[in-house]
Amino acid sequence: MSGPSLDDFVDMPDEVDDETAERLAEQAVETQDMTGEVCPYPQVEAKKAIQRLDSGDLLLQETDHVPSTENVPRAVGDAVDARVWRSGDGLYRIFLRKR
Repeated sequence: MSGPSLDDFVDMPDEVDDETAERLAEQAVETQDMTGEVCPYPQVEAKKAIQRLDSGDLLLQETDHVPSTENVPRAVGDAVDARVWRSGDGLYRIFLRKR
């Protein structure tokens, strides 16, 4: 019998590969640099930006704060489709497409 996995405790958005991340970054209507910032500031800024965007627009938030990869998509809720890219060196991109 195996114990619980990390997936039992976190609700991470789908991850994207490097090529998809680059393609999505080019589509972003707005990019927020949140490196060095911690929660709740990234969530607050994402919520404000999503309100300004039109349906189908893409917000890109760059962060080095791992909890933001889960907290930001949760904060904007059902208003977006969220995906995350990991650089491998501590940088993350959170892609939030407004529904």
